[in-house]
Amino acid sequence: MFGMDSLLIGTIIPFLFVLTVVVFVHEMGHYLVGRWCGIGVQAFSVGFGPEIFGFNDRHGTRWKLSAIPLGGYVKFLGDMSVTSSPDSEATQKLTEAERKHAFHTQPVWKRAATVFAGPLFNFLLTIAVFAVMFSVYGRFVSDPMVAEVRAESPAALAGFEPGDRFISVDGTPVETFSDVQRLVSGRAGDPITFVMERNGAEIILNATPEIMEQQDALGNTVKVGVIGVINNEALGQPRQVTYSPAGALVEAVSETGHIIMRTGEFLQRFVVGREDKCQLGGPVKIADMAGKAAKLGFEWVVQLVALLSVGIGFLNLLPIPPLDGGHLVFYGVEAVMRRPLSERMMDIAYRAGMFLVLAFMGFVFWNDLFGC
Repeated sequence: MFGMDSLLIGTIIPFLFVLTVVVFVHEMGHYLVGRWCGIGVQAFSVGFGPEIFGFNDRHGTRWKLSAIPLGGYVKFLGDMSVTSSPDSEATQKLTEAERKHAFHTQPVWKRAATVFAGPLFNFLLTIAVFAVMFSVYGRFVSDPMVAEVRAESPAALAGFEPGDRFISVDGTPVETFSDVQRLVSGRAGDPITFVMERNGAEIILNATPEIMEQQDALGNTVKVGVIGVINNEALGQPRQVTYSPAGALVEAVSETGHIIMRTGEFLQRFVVGREDKCQLGGPVKIADMAGKAAKLGFEWVVQLVALLSVGIGFLNLLPIPPLDGGHLVFYGVEAVMRRPLSERMMDIAYRAGMFLVLAFMGFVFWNDLFGC
């Protein structure tokens, strides 16, 4: 029961660690910026449901750990629920002093800043993790060279030849073979224009990546787009690149940006049915990945925290109530109209948004347990 291969030590504890760190950082973003804006905080919870334990600080905020470890919330003064929905009746019952610190009586910019801070802190956590990793370990890179072209692959049909060097992929300059893989892997079925260097001259080739199943670093089967070219040690000249602290930070920001863009591209393709539904998973899949990462070492768990954090931050910015992005849409409309939407319109939007969120949660749970 307590061995490294046990369910408790090998999977549940790494899962709780990963999820708790990501949720805590997200909610801490809301909390810190909200407090900076002078907004009162009634509760800060990691998890939902019944409280396991907690305490009150000197500002009257209840800090607590709750029974269902699948999220968390910050409940501001005047909120109707943990989704920060306004409660006009509760607001009217507040004292004059409390109204000055209630969330929904604040200027729209303070509310928007407080809401945006959650995803922002998720992105900052990812950047911080990557910056440390690049500072400590650097990264391995290889030149963007073609050493071999797989027969009858998209690259072979497009005319790629051994010795070609990638210059750009759909207008994006590339410096390493990993850059090429990153730009191609999420574009299965999309025609891509490649600028190549061959015998000192630039040529243009067009290829459409095909789907191929591969194993990622944690042993998961993933489907990615490939064109069928292979790099090797002789042409790629693999080497380790080291970074100064400033250089590592710049590289971390760039890497986080690439992940955000790739996530956006994936969701766009998923909505129109061009991505495999099994690439989406919920808590069960996250727990499985956390267990696999823990077996490889603590640094792998930390990297999983970074990847999950940027994903949570991105998803929370989707313009769907009650997600943070839905609130930001409301605040944008309020800023333009100089008045908030009617409570009826907001109630309809919250109900529709909650239905979408619950449907998505049900979908990933089904994927976890039965669908894939």
